Amino acid sequence: MARKTGSHSDITGPKVQDAALRLFARDGFAAVSMRQIASEVGVQAGALYNYTPDKQTLLFSLLKGHMDELLSQSPDAIPSHLSADQALAAFVEFHITYHIDRSDLVFISYMELRSLEPANFARIEAARRAYEDQLEAILRRGQADGVFRIEDSKLATLALIAMLTGVTNWFRRGGRLQIDDVTRHYVQMALRIVGADKQ
Repeated sequence: MARKTGSHSDITGPKVQDAALRLFARDGFAAVSMRQIASEVGVQAGALYNYTPDKQTLLFSLLKGHMDELLSQSPDAIPSHLSADQALAAFVEFHITYHIDRSDLVFISYMELRSLEPANFARIEAARRAYEDQLEAILRRGQADGVFRIEDSKLATLALIAMLTGVTNWFRRGGRLQIDDVTRHYVQMALRIVGADKQ
């Protein structure tokens, strides 16, 4: 018996997610259809429903997977025994190296957050706040220890996150700077922003 096009043998969940990610980043969530995703994978549209009930679920799954992995890796990258200035340096290094090869995910995480349904939006926003809270906790500790000189830890947190995430907009492997160069410069800039002594 001939194998049906789009069967479980021909398609995997990761392939569907990869195709959706590429298309959402290139064309925007609203402009992409399930039929386009299927075409990108090389299957009939009906086969996609073995892996996702709809496009909204695909978007949420991509953003949730991104945040879940980010939150699971950050504690190991930023050990609690570090001093505040060391912890900030570790956070900067982790944030840049984690995001640098995930530019499409970073892009849709910001540009397509508005496309999430309210319940999904709330869950992703909560995860983002949990990640930002890790940085703010470092900044507040630095304030308390007299290492950092900042007036508003929340505002400083948002400014630093925006600065660090922006690296994905311009960094390209094989360019003038290597990742180690970028992280070193950004650590220095972050420490200056919070008023820390030069390390």
